[in-house]
Amino acid sequence: MAAEEIPHVPDAVNAAPEGAHAGTAAAEHGGGGGLPQFEFQYWGGQIVWLLLIFIVLYTLMSRVFIPRLRRVQDTRAQTIASAVAEARRVQDEADAQAAAARAEIDQARTRARTVAAEAKAKANAEFAARQAEADARIAEEVAAAETRIRGLRDSAMASVGDIAVETAGAMVQRLTGTVASAADLRAAVKGAA
Repeated sequence: MAAEEIPHVPDAVNAAPEGAHAGTAAAEHGGGGGLPQFEFQYWGGQIVWLLLIFIVLYTLMSRVFIPRLRRVQDTRAQTIASAVAEARRVQDEADAQAAAARAEIDQARTRARTVAAEAKAKANAEFAARQAEADARIAEEVAAAETRIRGLRDSAMASVGDIAVETAGAMVQRLTGTVASAADLRAAVKGAA
């Protein structure tokens, strides 16, 4: 049975080497072979496959990939826009807080200047009052001292006359050896002054 199963085909075996030789000869002479996509008989199938692949790719791009890219771009644009808006809002708040801080600093400086001016005026008033009080006390002490000095001077002047009379009497007694009268000595001292 094994012999029956294998058919004997002598013409096919003999034809193959001749066809192979014919194709080789044609290739050597430049008459055939080459790239099959450039052969006109295959163009119909290639155009069908080209259109089919183009339609599939176009459908995938328009229905899947491009909408995803648009969503990503829209999300990115919204994220950037919201970040920019938030940054502007924060910047505006910071500017407002800086302006409020500057206003508070200016008010504090004004209050400090006012308090300093009031303190200076109060200190000057207290100093003037103390100085006036000290001047009055010094004037009283000077007046009292001048009164004492006048009294001492008057008593000294009164004593000067008595001292001059005594000194003149002592000199007369020593020079002349006699004691002069007090009335004569007083008259002599008054005449010399």
